Amino acid sequence: MKANIHDKPLKVLTVNKFHYITGGADRCYLEWADLLERRGHTAIPFSMQHERNRPTPYSKYFVDGVDFFDSKMRDFPAMALRVLYSFQARDRIEALIRETQPDVAHLHNVAHQLSPSILHALKKYHIPVVQTAHDYKFGCPTYMFYTEGQVCERCKGGRYYNVLLHKCNRGSLAASALNCAEMYFHEMIGIYNNVDTYISPSNFLRQKMIEYGVAPERVAWIPNFIALDQYHPEYTHSDYFIFCGRLLGIKGVRTLMAAMEFIKEAQLYVVGDGELRQELESYGADHGMDNVSFLGYKSGEELKSIIAKSMFTVIPSEWYENLPYAVLESFALGTPVVAANIGGIPEMIEEGVDGVLFNPGDVGDLVDKIQSLLAQRRSLPEMGRQGRLKIERQYDADTHYDRVMSLYQRLLEQADSRR
Repeated sequence: MKANIHDKPLKVLTVNKFHYITGGADRCYLEWADLLERRGHTAIPFSMQHERNRPTPYSKYFVDGVDFFDSKMRDFPAMALRVLYSFQARDRIEALIRETQPDVAHLHNVAHQLSPSILHALKKYHIPVVQTAHDYKFGCPTYMFYTEGQVCERCKGGRYYNVLLHKCNRGSLAASALNCAEMYFHEMIGIYNNVDTYISPSNFLRQKMIEYGVAPERVAWIPNFIALDQYHPEYTHSDYFIFCGRLLGIKGVRTLMAAMEFIKEAQLYVVGDGELRQELESYGADHGMDNVSFLGYKSGEELKSIIAKSMFTVIPSEWYENLPYAVLESFALGTPVVAANIGGIPEMIEEGVDGVLFNPGDVGDLVDKIQSLLAQRRSLPEMGRQGRLKIERQYDADTHYDRVMSLYQRLLEQADSRR
């Protein structure tokens, strides 16, 4: 029988390697599943076992938990096999398919912990497959187009051996060699050809996918959404601005700290944690920077309150950001954004209307842009209102839902025509 989103609820197999939030991809996966359920559909999760997972009756099918960062060298052979092709993941998702008989599968991040082996099970049962691309795994063995402190596309054209030459995976020769082998193996067996359609949240990522050989008709541009009813802007700002995110080199926090040596008119609140926190705090102490406060990790309503009361958010990233939630959340809370002109960020910001852009890694340009906003503080509430309006018009749940469901419907119709 022909499946139709207009006359019957769908059963959607939602797949992601984490069933709890570690970053934006996991959040997208979980919030989409929630939205499906609210609209009368059934979201069937498939993921990895972990103590932080959301409860689900389907957890018995999840693959065994693994932590690649804390694993011992003696575990490396087993981990390598799992990365290349996980028979456990393939067999368990097949059992889940037999029990639930989903109409469509929607994948998010599956590499390593799950592996793309699951695609063979999905195609065995003729299930249409959608995958939301959250990173650059299609062309970069380590996801990010970033190594040795800068943007890198050396692997373009299938030159994956560069990941080994530059030890891109945390400086580890063994881990980088595995990433190299993984890319060549998966390309050789053509396993990602089993994805019917990709969703790209940003036009930038979509163009990169096409540039790296993905057919344009296989990549749909559909931005992520944000649940507007959970964000309440104030438009009355305190005397601080914020950075909110992980304290990593790719996030440009060293550039931001260097810029703060020249910003005396307001306080910077650094919200978040990460491997650079001690270094950044030491830098601030050594340079007598009493204009920077480290607040640590915040979440929930406390975080939203900090963002809503700030004059603006600074996003100084130095890698190809896709569609950062930091921009979406700031706009949803009525807070303008100062952001690096890189990746998918510039397509989210209208210069001078809801934010400003600066050249990534350029301390002087960042100082100029921050000072320009501080000099026009009275205009910041209106910029925040424009940001909120943009979210309401372009990144709302209804628009996202309609576009994804239309994509599902097209794939289901194609699948029916082949039967």
